[in-house]
Amino acid sequence: MTQRYVIHLPVVAADLPDAQRLARVVGRWLVVLPQTEPGGITVSAEDDQNLRHWVFCDLLMPGGRRCLLRADDEGSCSRRLRR
Repeated sequence: MTQRYVIHLPVVAADLPDAQRLARVVGRWLVVLPQTEPGGITVSAEDDQNLRHWVFCDLLMPGGRRCLLRADDEGSCSRRLRR
C-alpha cells in the first residue's frame, strides 16, 4: 500500500453535463496546486458511484504534459482550450 491518500469532495450538479462542466472548472483552478491531478477527475451519479465518467482527455502529450480537452473531444489533443 502506498502512503498516498485521495480526497473525495462531493459536489452536487443537476445532470451529467453540468457535473462535467463544473468538474472541468474546478480542475482548471486546482492545477495551480502541485498535489492535484486534474486529469484524474471523474463524475458519477450520487446513487451509482461505481460508474464514473471522465472529465478530461488526460492523454500524455509530447514533453509529458497532459491534454486539457474534454474526455469525449474528437480530434488532436491540445494544451489550449478550444472555443
